[in-house]
Amino acid sequence: MPDFLSELNKRQLVFDGATGTMLQRLGLKPGGCPDELCLKNPELVKKVHRAYVEAGSDIVTTNTFGANRAKLEEYSLEGALREINIAAARCAREAIGDRRFVAGGIGPTGRFVEPVGDMPFEDALAIFSEQARALKEGGADLIIIETMMDIKEMKAAIMGAKSTGLPVVATMTFDETMRTVLGTPPESFAIMAAALGADCIGANCSLGIEGIYKAVLAMSKVVSIPLIAQPNAGLPMLKGTETVFPASPEEMAAFVPKLVDSGVRVLGGCCGTTPEHIKMMGDVFRGLAPAGKRTVGFTALASRTSFSLFGGKLPAIVIGERINPTGRKAFAAEIKEGKTTGIRNEARQQEAAGAHALDVNVGVPGIDEVASMRRAVFAVNENSILPAVIDSSNPEAVLAGLRAVDGRPLVNSISGEEKKLETILPIAKEYGAAVLGLALDDDGIPDTAEGRVRVVERMLERVLKAGMRKEDLVIDCLAMTVSAAPLSAMETLRAIRMVKEKLGLSTVLGVSNISFGLPAREIINSNFLTMAIEAGLDAAIINPNNKAMMDAYHASLVLMNRDLRAERYIKRHQALTEAAPAAAPKEAGVSCAPAGIGERLRQGIINGDEENITALVEEALKEGWEPLKISNEALVPGLEEVGRLFSSNRYYLPQVMLSAETMKKAFARLKVEMKGKSGPALGKVLLATVEGDIHDIGKNIVATLLENHGFEVIDLGKNVPADRIVEEAEKNKVDIVGLSALMTTTVLEMDTVIKRLRDKGIKALTIVGGAVVTQEFSDKIGADQYGGDALSAIEKMKRMVKENA
Repeated sequence: MPDFLSELNKRQLVFDGATGTMLQRLGLKPGGCPDELCLKNPELVKKVHRAYVEAGSDIVTTNTFGANRAKLEEYSLEGALREINIAAARCAREAIGDRRFVAGGIGPTGRFVEPVGDMPFEDALAIFSEQARALKEGGADLIIIETMMDIKEMKAAIMGAKSTGLPVVATMTFDETMRTVLGTPPESFAIMAAALGADCIGANCSLGIEGIYKAVLAMSKVVSIPLIAQPNAGLPMLKGTETVFPASPEEMAAFVPKLVDSGVRVLGGCCGTTPEHIKMMGDVFRGLAPAGKRTVGFTALASRTSFSLFGGKLPAIVIGERINPTGRKAFAAEIKEGKTTGIRNEARQQEAAGAHALDVNVGVPGIDEVASMRRAVFAVNENSILPAVIDSSNPEAVLAGLRAVDGRPLVNSISGEEKKLETILPIAKEYGAAVLGLALDDDGIPDTAEGRVRVVERMLERVLKAGMRKEDLVIDCLAMTVSAAPLSAMETLRAIRMVKEKLGLSTVLGVSNISFGLPAREIINSNFLTMAIEAGLDAAIINPNNKAMMDAYHASLVLMNRDLRAERYIKRHQALTEAAPAAAPKEAGVSCAPAGIGERLRQGIINGDEENITALVEEALKEGWEPLKISNEALVPGLEEVGRLFSSNRYYLPQVMLSAETMKKAFARLKVEMKGKSGPALGKVLLATVEGDIHDIGKNIVATLLENHGFEVIDLGKNVPADRIVEEAEKNKVDIVGLSALMTTTVLEMDTVIKRLRDKGIKALTIVGGAVVTQEFSDKIGADQYGGDALSAIEKMKRMVKENA
């Protein structure tokens, strides 16, 4: 039996295509658990596997996309999890023999991981580990993770799959904006997945081959590992009573050379692709020479929605230092009380000031630092798009931060001290973090640059031995207090040059230490920052709200030719000039009154301030505001602004959901005041995921937002038969029926429901949505509206009710 990774290193490999749509073509009816087919009708599944092998597939995927505990519970089959996964792997092996590879297929749980959803990260990790172990037991040669939308769920899935020791292939699904439903770009996913140890990464589903090409091309810019492309056969269309995918085998095969040029070494297909597609694409694919091996000469950090690159010849970045209680009594007191208002404010302010990553330190004596770190990281993730730096000397707190964080963080810090190397390196490796290495060891900080470099060399050796990469280590050559050690600044600068030139490592520095004990410290700090950037500094830990430091930073990039056409410098200067008039009244001595309670309530919704929103509502009530006035003049305008921010791509779904949860808390307090009365509803909406489909994430988001916008919502859940939808719509006299479906195998149930509503004479308007639903499909089945994204659906339903009044 050949080894998957060895074969991948030697040649390009071809995966199979769609399983669900193939099973449907062979007579599978919607409803029931598709994964159970491996027990109930294994010959039907084997038929699909054999068809792909005959078409030239090197790898087939087990029929286990929904065979994790969370999904199987929907069918009361969680007790059969091990049996189903083992049977699926054996079914594939029996169909294809020993000369092809069996990939154990893992799909999403259907839930979001905290803080976006309610699933603890540890639970997600346990769910994926359990399924991966069963697939390995059944004989899978590798694990493939498919169609993920949540970057944190993907982290849990990769870690769970890696725990088996099998090779891991991981793919996420993106839309036309080149982001997942939760706002993750391909680069952020790629950076995190590669750091976690995935062996091959890429994109699948949702897009045709051109869209998948754009996604993998973006990934190729930030990682060097092999890429996989699994496109749909175009976007689904309705022809008569059949869902069809328009892209022919010939059309898809013609695009394969571009995929190869982008670094794709593994090619397959997703929804709508058939053995004919795979054969034609595979024939072209194997006839092309693979692209040359890509190298990455920089360090990469990522959040859920953005990423930061530094090192090599890239411009230096700024790491915001303000989320730190050192010397800040009020901030420390807040952390001790378990509050996060200051953390959230600092995160937003530092991002606005131009930081590229945020240091998160909650080191207050006498607190539960593990719980505090988790809260702080959640607060940063929810209030900033920037990657996080987990800053703690407590290994348990570091672990809590790594579990809580979205994307790929930097851990601050390790050193040449044996204890730190032994405790921090293993968890940094397991969770895919980069590490900040201090140039000191058990003997302290060497006085000379040469001494510090020797410490760094030993540290690098240990990092590589731990299975991490060279670019995963970022070195702090340590800025000593120049007032006490006059030669220390020059030694630090020499050490930076030597670490860059001799070892090729990325460098970082906490700049402000240099001026301790001196007057007018920012003069020393800003000049030293300029000198350090010239010496090769890649990341400066500074206060981005300090104008002198940011002036020095931006000027240095221009002078070092690291700011192309001085574009960053000019943009910042223009922003500062435009902001200056707003500050004029204050500078002229005119007092600026604090924002009134209405504006603070509005901002509370916009910023998702769950912690303080109830207190703000209380304050408004004490000032004499009526509950409806609070809702109509403060809360709803705040939520409408969230919608505008989402439409302009400044907010993503996690921020929208946080604002919605904040709105819920505010309404809960208002309902008490109104003695249970909710006021007039905008309209009554019935929501359901159609029969045969157990995916309801999108529907649940819409339900939450509808309630917050003043609608009465009747949520029937998922896998709902058409007759029940019609019955409930008639009984409740609803204004709108909203239908959801994720799978191509169930989407036609929407057509059935709409026809039965019409046959029954029900006047309710209809709106449809879901990953595979398009405007064209909506028009074909006669829906009144196509939902699109969640917030667009809300606005459309508002108009529908108003126009139908």
